[in-house]
Parts: sequence; C-alpha cells; structure tokens
Amino acid sequence: MSEQGNEVAGPTPVRTRDRGEIIGQGGLWLAKWSLVLASISIGALIFGWLVEKLWVIVLPVALAIVLATVMWPPTREMVKRGLPPAAAAGITLLLSIGVLAGVIAGIIPSVVGQAPELANKTTEGINQVQDWLQGPPLNLQDDQIDNAIHSVVAKVQESGTAIASGVFSGVSTAGSLLVTLGLVLVLSFFFIKDGPRFIPWLHAVGGGKAGRHLEEVLTRMWDTLGGFIRTQALVSLIDAVFIGAGLLILGVPLAPVLAILTFIGGFIPIVGAFVAGALAVLVALVANGLTTAIIVLIIILLVQQIEGNVLQPVLQSKSMKLHAVIVLLAVAAGSSLYGIIGAFLAVPVAAVAAVVIRYIGEQIDERATDNEPMPKGDAADLVEQSENGANTAGDQKA
Repeated sequence: MSEQGNEVAGPTPVRTRDRGEIIGQGGLWLAKWSLVLASISIGALIFGWLVEKLWVIVLPVALAIVLATVMWPPTREMVKRGLPPAAAAGITLLLSIGVLAGVIAGIIPSVVGQAPELANKTTEGINQVQDWLQGPPLNLQDDQIDNAIHSVVAKVQESGTAIASGVFSGVSTAGSLLVTLGLVLVLSFFFIKDGPRFIPWLHAVGGGKAGRHLEEVLTRMWDTLGGFIRTQALVSLIDAVFIGAGLLILGVPLAPVLAILTFIGGFIPIVGAFVAGALAVLVALVANGLTTAIIVLIIILLVQQIEGNVLQPVLQSKSMKLHAVIVLLAVAAGSSLYGIIGAFLAVPVAAVAAVVIRYIGEQIDERATDNEPMPKGDAADLVEQSENGANTAGDQKA
C-alpha cells in the first residue's frame, strides 16, 4: 500500500471557548430561572391573598367538596338503580345529617352526667399532686406552689382566647357557624347531584388540549381526595373503636366522647392522634389513677402502631401517601394560617397538590421522550460529530 493510503487523518481541531462566554451563559441561565421563580412566588402570594379575601366562599366550598367525596358513593349507587339524582342526593344528605345528630345526641348525656364527677376527680388529683410536691424530696413551700399554679392558670387563660379564636377563625368570617354549616350542606347537595356534569362542561369550555388536561387532572384529584377521605375515615373509625373499647373496659369516664375525639383527630394525621391520645391519658390519670393511665397509654401506642404499620399500607395506595415531613409541614402551615379548620384541610390540599405535581412531571417526561424530527442544522452537526468520533476511535485502534 502507498504511504498516502496509510495516512491517518489528524484529530479534529477543538474550539476553545472563552471563560467569560461560559460564565455569561451561566449567569443568563441563573437570571432566567431566578425570574421564573420570582414570578411563581409573586403568583403564589397573589393567590394566597385572594384566598384570604374570598375565605367566606373558599371555606364552604372546600368543606362541601370534602363532604361530597364521602356522600358521593351512596348517591351514585342509588342513581344507578334508577333513582333521580336530586332524590338520591337529598336522601344521602338527610341520612348523613341524621347520623350526625344521633351521635351528638348520644354523647351529650354522657358529658353532662359525668362532668361533675370528673371535675371532682380533677380537684382531688390536683390536691394529691400538691401534697406530693410539699413532701420529700422536693419540699416545696405553699407560696411557691401557689405562684406556679397561678402562672399556669394565667397561661391557660391567655391561651384560651387564642385557642377559641383559632377554632372559629375560619367560621367567623362567614358570619356565623350556622350560616356556614347551612351553606356547606346546600353546596354538598348540588355537588353530589350535578357533579358528573361539571367536568364535561369544563372540558368544552377549555377547548381540546386545555380541556383534556383539566379533565384528567380534576378526575385524578377527585379520585385521590375521595380515596383519601374514605380511607382515613375507615382508619380513624378502627382507631376509635379499639381505643374506645379499651377505655370502656377500664372504666374511664367520658369514654364515648374520647372515642369520637379520636375519630375526628384521625383526619389530622400525627397531630390529631397525639392530641386525642394525650387527652385520653390525662382523663384516665385524673379519674382512675396512674396504673389505668399507663394501661391507656399502652393501648393507644399499640393501636397507633397497628394503624401505621398495617392499616395504612394495606388500605391506602402508594399514590395517595405523603411523606411524614410533608404532612407535618402541611398541618403546621394550615393550623397557623386558618386554625383548626386549616389543620383539617391541610392534608387533603397537600394530597391534591401532589396529584398536580405528579401530572406535571408525567407531561414533562412525555415531552422529553417524544421522537420529534431534529432540525436540519442540528442533525448535520450530530452526524459530523458522530463521524469525527468514529474516526478518532479508529485512529486509537490503529
């Protein structure tokens, strides 16, 4: 072979980029995304401001949607059996009100009947604690104990106003509890009666592409919210039954009331269970003594462990589960902004927001993997780079 045939092409010259050019491109990229994040933050602030100003509307709508997810399955079954939607929605709503009224009527006599005895037990417990503090090894004086008690009472009184305002902060803006409750019931009726018509209407209004995304996201939101509420209700009911049975067996006063508080607290994950459990242990300690309180604490911890390790993984799908940190942050943010109502709605809102984030991620992944035709200039550059890489590899082998 001739020398020309054995000649090997030299390496392709590489253009050296200036450091200032690279830094400038990085700065432009950072400035662009900073502007995007700033715009999103401003939009979030404006949205929060609108929610605050329209809280009188947002609160009943949010509560009605939560109730509608619970009442929708029986309504749907009655409609499938030929009952008109209005009649099915009305029957479901009346049955729900009847169950709630029956529960309230059932616990009021228990509270009224056992409250004086519990108050006397509380006084006796405080006297016993005071006698223990005055004896060895603490040997505290009466004035020291009185000062401590006065400080605690003053702190509780100061916190009482804040707690009461926090409980009713979301409702007071609507004018009154009865007005808000009535509006929630009316909205719930129309949601379960006309809900199936809403998404097709919104699809038609939004158009082809936007309507498709809206329909898919709202359908997922509804399924996730409904599954979350129903599953949480079932888990809370199991907790309330077992803890309430333990309290009844041990003879703890106000056991039905504590069981209902346990059921309600289950809708505020982690925080609600802790508060309800602490209250049950406190009542057992005051009314029945230290031994019973320890047994109640063991029962509550056992039930909570079964819930966290067995019930939640079995009854709740992975798509609806939120990390404990997200739950705690959501509950803290909701309670600080809107009190108890905010703590109750925090986890459903976080679950719905997670659905939106997952859907956006799916759309990004779908667009990132689309086999779109490459522009001619980019295709030519890619072919040239491939050829240069193949020649370099051949040279190295040679």
